Amino acid sequence: MIEQFINFVIRPPRAEYNPEQYLWDKEFSLAGRTYQRQDLELKNARGHTLQCSHYLPSPFPEDTSLPCVIYCHGNSGCRADANEAAVILLPSNITVFTLDFSGSGLSDGNYVSLGWHEKDDLKMVVSYLRSNKQISRIGLWGRSMGAVTSLLYGAEDPSIAGMVLDSAFSNLYDLMMELVDVYKIRLPKFTVKMAVQYMRRVIEKKAKFDIMDLNCLLVARKTFIPVLFGHGSDDKFIQPHHSDLISESYAGDKNIIKFDGDHNSSRPQFFYDSVSIFFYNVLHPPQVSRADKLEKYYDLGDLKLGSGVNENLIYEILSSLRSATADAASSSSALPTISTTKSVTELLSEVAPSADLESVFTEEIVHDNNEPTNDVQDKVNDQTEDCFSCTSSNRESWGRCSSLGGSDEESCADLRADNLPQNTLDVFATPLRSMKEKCSEAKEDEKKLKKNKNKIKKKKKKKGETADKKGKGDRFEKLEALSRRLRHCLLKGSIHRRHESS
Repeated sequence: MIEQFINFVIRPPRAEYNPEQYLWDKEFSLAGRTYQRQDLELKNARGHTLQCSHYLPSPFPEDTSLPCVIYCHGNSGCRADANEAAVILLPSNITVFTLDFSGSGLSDGNYVSLGWHEKDDLKMVVSYLRSNKQISRIGLWGRSMGAVTSLLYGAEDPSIAGMVLDSAFSNLYDLMMELVDVYKIRLPKFTVKMAVQYMRRVIEKKAKFDIMDLNCLLVARKTFIPVLFGHGSDDKFIQPHHSDLISESYAGDKNIIKFDGDHNSSRPQFFYDSVSIFFYNVLHPPQVSRADKLEKYYDLGDLKLGSGVNENLIYEILSSLRSATADAASSSSALPTISTTKSVTELLSEVAPSADLESVFTEEIVHDNNEPTNDVQDKVNDQTEDCFSCTSSNRESWGRCSSLGGSDEESCADLRADNLPQNTLDVFATPLRSMKEKCSEAKEDEKKLKKNKNKIKKKKKKKGETADKKGKGDRFEKLEALSRRLRHCLLKGSIHRRHESS
């Protein structure tokens, strides 16, 4: 039984694995980016070869150094335990280094020391990373034995940026005494103490360390590195109060998280999120720019124009559009100024409000019974449909921009609903209305000429319709010219942008 306890401490089950099956591939993708695994070997002070792996972006950003987190596994673990750490940290531009400690995994050595000799292995890894100019700050993430290893080394190297300690024990001797009760070994207390002293001598002879020296409470009082403690609330092997004792003695900035689970259970997602945030705050990884930069778009309301479009020309056209829709009797020939801080949607609302825009495209032809003619109404509908078709074709020519909003049919429906109400609106005075007033005066003054009134009215009506169509045609031609100019500008910008991308 004592021999089993000795092996339980210094020779637990050893992880044997195939790196090609249990580690990340040499080249792999994660969160839309490509990474690589670099395998290497390091030798510790005792001459043992350590099998190591370093997860890096592929290709590595030029003229940029990235931080690194060293993952330290437990007493029966290996570097494959760092797979989850790589998934969590690599997308944040934090590289991950992992190793098989001496006596674990595929590295040399016959025994583990629960952190005593492992801290020397960790020192060798830190020294290697310090010599690499691509690595900036260094953090430590350990679990069980790896947590103790990180704490023991952190007390000697204050340059470590931060540590995550998952399920660390406070004192190895106290832990061994607790395990006697956990596994219900029915022996008197003095017999247990004598057995522990015997184990101490055997372990010191075989593994070359004293179990009484593994006391994390002593080193916690002189360690000031920011730390995040984690512990499973149902852990029966290393009970949660061990992390509580270390946290109470710890001298630096600290935080502790308790979660459901035992010593070997998988950790919940919120703990991994906390770890990611912690390392992001202490390591300060750079924001590496993406290779595929997004194209610049101007904020022009619903119309998002690519950077290839001349924005000043757009506002000039809008100025001309508002000038064209102004009162025809205005004597000002200068173009009105438009603030470039306003969006296109706001400018269009200023250029052509609902009532005025309706008056530009439609003018009510009033008969004696106050009903508009069907022919003129059909022409107006055809003209407005032409305008809408121009808008739709422009959105199609923008390519990527069309996906930023709704479909073309939806945009046309919105324009119809917003700018052109269905009800017939009051419009400006027309030659027909003045003609009607003159006819009414003639009717009052010349009652005797009733027979000739209808003939005169028909002639003036035809003349008024001709003048009305002529005035309406001039205004519509101006708007049509401006519409073509605007469409040409947008198409030119889109073609220019496509040529640059090709």
